[in-house]
Amino acid sequence: MPKVVSRSAVSSSTDAQPTASATASLRVYYCICGEFILVVEKSLSSLPKRQTDGATIIRSQDNDGGKAVVFKFNANPIDPVLVERSGGHERQYRFSCPRCNLLIGYQSTPPPVKSSPYLYILMGALTQVQGQVPRDAFELQGDVAMSDF
Repeated sequence: MPKVVSRSAVSSSTDAQPTASATASLRVYYCICGEFILVVEKSLSSLPKRQTDGATIIRSQDNDGGKAVVFKFNANPIDPVLVERSGGHERQYRFSCPRCNLLIGYQSTPPPVKSSPYLYILMGALTQVQGQVPRDAFELQGDVAMSDF
């Protein structure tokens, strides 16, 4: 039997500048059931929060306030809901997990995703560790604490 010899060479340069794609890191988020939901270029904790409900704000369109955040969202649209807020009403076009139907987030215009200037991710809906419940999943919501049940 003939002997097989393979040769390979590894080339690298310490002088090369890192490219934008090499320095960018994507964050992956999962539903608490373990289903993949979101890939985003920034950490959700670094994005602004909404004062009304604590939802994380993801800018999905460029506007005068800044550039859009790059993301991929994997959730199913569900029926819109009219929410009463102080000073009026707000229509929410909601999205749920494709596997367990947990409410994940909403936007202010009808689907598809990114048709609205902002996508809102609900507090405690997503985790970076697959199958692990996020720390903020059971935080105080309004006037009712989980210990009241």
